Amino acid sequence: AQATPLVESLPADIENWCDQIPAEEAATYPLDQSAGGEDDDLDEHRQWARRLEASGRNPRSPWRAQTAAIAIDPKQDYLSDSGPEIWSILATREVSHVILAGVHTNMCVLGRPFGLRRLVMGGKNVVLARDLTDTMYDPNAWPYANHFTGTDLIISHIERYVCPTISSDQVLGGQEFRYASDRRPHLVMLIAEDEYKTETTLPVFAAKHLSQNFRVTTCYARESDPSQLVGIEDVATADALLVSVRRRALPTRDLELVREFAARGKPMIGIRTASHAFSLRKGEPPAGLEVWPEFDAEVWGGSYSGHHANNLSARLELDASAMAHPIVAAAGFTSGFKPGGSLYNTAPLLPGTELLLVGSVPNDETPQPLAWTFVRNDGGRSFYTSLGHIDDFAQPEFEALLSAAIHWACGLELPALAQVEAQNARYASGGK
Repeated sequence: AQATPLVESLPADIENWCDQIPAEEAATYPLDQSAGGEDDDLDEHRQWARRLEASGRNPRSPWRAQTAAIAIDPKQDYLSDSGPEIWSILATREVSHVILAGVHTNMCVLGRPFGLRRLVMGGKNVVLARDLTDTMYDPNAWPYANHFTGTDLIISHIERYVCPTISSDQVLGGQEFRYASDRRPHLVMLIAEDEYKTETTLPVFAAKHLSQNFRVTTCYARESDPSQLVGIEDVATADALLVSVRRRALPTRDLELVREFAARGKPMIGIRTASHAFSLRKGEPPAGLEVWPEFDAEVWGGSYSGHHANNLSARLELDASAMAHPIVAAAGFTSGFKPGGSLYNTAPLLPGTELLLVGSVPNDETPQPLAWTFVRNDGGRSFYTSLGHIDDFAQPEFEALLSAAIHWACGLELPALAQVEAQNARYASGGK
């Protein structure tokens, strides 16, 4: 590397660390790394430091060579930590496309003189190998997420404001790398509705209440084509699926992914418009698109047939027989909870359902199911609630209900209302 002559036209500040590029200036950085991000066990850390000192190494800088797992070819490989050197190597060899891998994502990978930010600002077409990296993040710091979720958050930040990413299997074949200790179930959220702003409420809910135990991928409808859910191919490898979709016909293969997911008996969670996610109000779908009118009955066990007037305030009715169900018990509902939005007509429920909550409106003696579980014909667990209005997400009881339902569907321990309220306060504090 040092033998390569430095090019005359080096980018500005290529020799310096870069904390931010203009595209990031308006963004909220996704995690607090102000204390260095170290999450080591203190006893293990002290033992490790003593072993290094006993072998004559500096615990703060113990490295003497590259790992033996990486073969270095002196005829074609370069070793350098210098921005000018690495830039000159790329320029001399006329390399315009760069894949960056390594650690730590939120520190050296982003900020080094040869990191993503400097390469982007210099005009290189650079991508991050998102499965060959790791973040320096302490889960005891804001946003109080799982360590691996911390990496996901930084990757999302990079994709939004710095550069694209790829996974190693796109180049090497095989499967995307995943750390053996990353045991989070993968929850995919399909969001495609224009009524209740779940494109805003669900990601915030997930960041607060799912980031400890789940890997979450969100698929939004493409603004230019409402039938396209960007990233829906992730459903094929998901462990659980949350649906917030309203009256969309999907490309045949995309809807087939949802059908296949359900047929495998995987957990499914639906809110609000998920009862009529893939059925049109009238008419046939355009060529190349398909609908699934039976989705409500087959996946949720419900019978949606419209809703009451928007100006009729629904009341939550607590049934003593359902209060013992772990989902309802975790939610901690009281008579003070006020459902947002109109009351859906969801009765009658099909065999295999277990009613959890009911609602009613003034001057109507027929209460309607608000939330229930369903064991599908494929054996899979489903949970559905007609709640999910933006005003519902502002109430911790609803957040507790939805969080408990997702954990229940995936066979995990259910968080209670007190935990949800505590996390709301911690998250809102921004770590301060």
